Amino acid sequence: MKKILSILLVVTLLVGTLSVLTACTSGSDNGKKELALITDVGTIDDKSFNQGAWEGLEKYAKEKKIAYKYYKPAEKSDVAYLSSIDQAVKAGAKVIVCPGFLFEKPVYQAQTKYPEVKFILLDGAPHPGDYKVDIKENVQSIFYAEEQAGYLAGYAAVKDGYKKLGFMGGMAVPAVIRYGYGFVQGADAAAKELGMKKGDINMKYTYVGNFDASPENQAKAASWYNDGTEVIFACGGAVGNSVMKAAETAGKKVIGVDVDQSSESKTVITSAMKNLGKSVYDAVTGYYNNKWIGGKSINLDAKVNGVELPMKNSKFAKFKAADYDAVYAKLVSGSISLKKDTDAKLASDIPVEIVTIKVI
Repeated sequence: MKKILSILLVVTLLVGTLSVLTACTSGSDNGKKELALITDVGTIDDKSFNQGAWEGLEKYAKEKKIAYKYYKPAEKSDVAYLSSIDQAVKAGAKVIVCPGFLFEKPVYQAQTKYPEVKFILLDGAPHPGDYKVDIKENVQSIFYAEEQAGYLAGYAAVKDGYKKLGFMGGMAVPAVIRYGYGFVQGADAAAKELGMKKGDINMKYTYVGNFDASPENQAKAASWYNDGTEVIFACGGAVGNSVMKAAETAGKKVIGVDVDQSSESKTVITSAMKNLGKSVYDAVTGYYNNKWIGGKSINLDAKVNGVELPMKNSKFAKFKAADYDAVYAKLVSGSISLKKDTDAKLASDIPVEIVTIKVI
């Protein structure tokens, strides 16, 4: 009798353990991962583009108890990205998020290979390599008004009292260029409102050629700070980590990018944000509610809260919430018209009245 009771106890414990393990899995659907994200050159905890997109996917999946997973390609190549997409589809993915322009060619191929799968392509539109865009109905191509986010950051920085600015972009890709051009125009607009004269605001401007945290990028940022630059808009993924380290040593400031990077360093006074999480969450919601927007590109701007500054976590001394609301309202109304990546070859070609730009 005691032996039978012991066996029953063991079985009960095993069943309980299996129940706990099952409850800990991400979602349901018999282990199939309906929602997936493929990272580009970073990870889902990069405090930048990948993480922002992942958080939107994860939020929806957890709310609706849908299984989800991310895939990190073995290398930076179209073949590796397609391989990860293949893995996601094999695992049961119905919706795949692809964050970044590096997915333009892979998604171009995948949209035809997997017509039953929906793709959310952020900051890009599918093409075969010739930039002749071809978007199938199963692809939602999402762009953001980075020039507006950059404008808000530049405007706020000057209004807060900074006069020696820096823009350190990663690579000169459209999204980064738009951030920078907006930054220039925002700084100039604020300077004009403050009644400054030509040359009162100086800006160093460069693209480092990568999106990496490296000693070289840190050294470049340090040299700018040592030369008097007060705040650098670090617009290049992990490049920001290098700039933050340099700022910590120099006692200077940083403006983050893509997501709220205030937790990364005390030197971050604000971040020029795309509302990545919300855009992914909304796109996935549209799929499950039979309101999928496919076959075209959409541009998310201030009118739909597609870009913003994280005012609650910003560390401004003079620039207040009321100031932010006022300038944001102008973007929403369309009364502020901005030059974008297609309007000027170089930052120094942007028509400004007060800011002096030194392209490096």
